Amino acid sequence: MAVRILIVDDALFMRGVLREIMEKNGYTVVGEAENGIEAIERYKELKPDIVTMDITMPDMTGMAAVKAIREFDGDAKIIMCSAMGQNTMVMEAMRNGTMDFIIKPFQASTVLEALRRCSMYGGGGR
Repeated sequence: MAVRILIVDDALFMRGVLREIMEKNGYTVVGEAENGIEAIERYKELKPDIVTMDITMPDMTGMAAVKAIREFDGDAKIIMCSAMGQNTMVMEAMRNGTMDFIIKPFQASTVLEALRRCSMYGGGGR
């Protein structure tokens, strides 16, 4: 069964890049969100196996959304996405329960490796 993914990023272009990488490699993108508030709603609705979460977004940051999703589902598998130079934020995200991180601009090999590592840890965010 294909791994089901929710992509969260405020930039439509970035969501498209991730979607293309994932779908070309057998992953199923079940939904997208453009801010943290929408991410929480979509997570509860779709119950994806993995979430890719941008850090910096309007309305609610990725960091706040990670905390809320982990409170709702302690087994949620979240991969944080960050731009170069956000190392402090990435470390905080890891302390808050994200399983991995990928750096923008995205490289397919890095995205796929993070998804593979995340997928190894069981059934996902149910």
